[in-house]
Amino acid sequence: MALSDWNIVTRSMRSRWFSTALTVLTVAIACGLMTLLISMRSAGEDAFKRGTGNVQILISKEPGPLASVLNSMFYAEAPGNPILYSQYEELVSSYPFAWTAPTQLGDSYHGSPVMGTTGAFFTSFKPAADMVWSLDDGVLFDAPFEVVVGADAAKTNNLHLGDSITLEHGTARTMGGHDHGEFDFTVVGILNPTATAHDRALFTSLDSSWILHAHDRRESQLEHGVHTSIDDVIDDDRKITGIYASIGERKAALMQVLGALRADPNWTVANPASTVGGLFKIVSNIDEVLLAMAIAVMFSSGISILVALYNSMEQRRRQIAVLRVLGATKMRVFNLVLTESAIIGLLGGAVGIGIALVAGTVVSGILQSRVGIVVNPSLPVDGYLMIVLATIALSCVAGVIPAMIAYRTPVVRSLRPVG
Repeated sequence: MALSDWNIVTRSMRSRWFSTALTVLTVAIACGLMTLLISMRSAGEDAFKRGTGNVQILISKEPGPLASVLNSMFYAEAPGNPILYSQYEELVSSYPFAWTAPTQLGDSYHGSPVMGTTGAFFTSFKPAADMVWSLDDGVLFDAPFEVVVGADAAKTNNLHLGDSITLEHGTARTMGGHDHGEFDFTVVGILNPTATAHDRALFTSLDSSWILHAHDRRESQLEHGVHTSIDDVIDDDRKITGIYASIGERKAALMQVLGALRADPNWTVANPASTVGGLFKIVSNIDEVLLAMAIAVMFSSGISILVALYNSMEQRRRQIAVLRVLGATKMRVFNLVLTESAIIGLLGGAVGIGIALVAGTVVSGILQSRVGIVVNPSLPVDGYLMIVLATIALSCVAGVIPAMIAYRTPVVRSLRPVG
């Protein structure tokens, strides 16, 4: 009996294959959109929080904490307000930091950001809370004009150990940018991937960055054709744009230091993880709108199922009447229509999950190439199962009205000769 019912349902669907395929596609798109949004919401926030590493305090002179985090940790733009190194030294001596890493941004190499920093960036700062820096090849910089390249930057720019490069002041989007063609940098190390924005950056010593800008200063003072070295760097050249810092495991001390620094109008102070969390609270409002739209599309797909099955009832009255004459009960006819709607929901849900997985891979690849953040939009297996079951349930609800029409089909009237 079950096999016969299955044959009836599948033959009915094949006879209307175009209408059935369109209905399944409508359900699949709605299901895929909803699945992608749900999986991206948590994955995106986790990826950005991962990118803040073990930095508890980020100090800069940016307009606000969010701009500070995006510019100094995710390389959105070059920070615009420098900090004198003497101010950094005074700050470090005034607070009980476990470690600090000064950073200087403003140069680039073919669009990839270049960070000037110290050895503490690699020894104390962790790019992700559960990861330490490691080299795929070479060594860390140990002298001026040596550069260590992030994994994505090396791949994008086809850089290898021993390559000689020149840096650019600013980026392609920065007005007034120019080449630092007077100075050759040597690639001495290639970093292993960290799945953070740092993978798309290049790293060199602060001395290297200061020499470049001391040379620019001397050029602007019409001291043309001179060779600039570390001996020509003055206090005004020794600038940084951000400070990565940590208090360590002392949570009470962290709150005290954050409070004291925030009370000082000279500094912009951010707790990176909290700042990212605040960003995603704002983004979540947009997510909720998109999720509501996905739910609306899902319900519209349910209406599509209802309309498709309802229209098919007019064409299948004679078929249903024949089934009734052959002994099929009204409840069996009712169940046949519900089974058809459930199959549509099952196919739509399964295809929708596939669409979400493919789209998630594409979005993840775009984010990694453009932002350097690895987002893995995925759900637990039971999460996908619940979405498919919900899709089947919605399809069954949509099939109730067409099933009731089939249930009430008058046998005698439907078997009258046509014409």
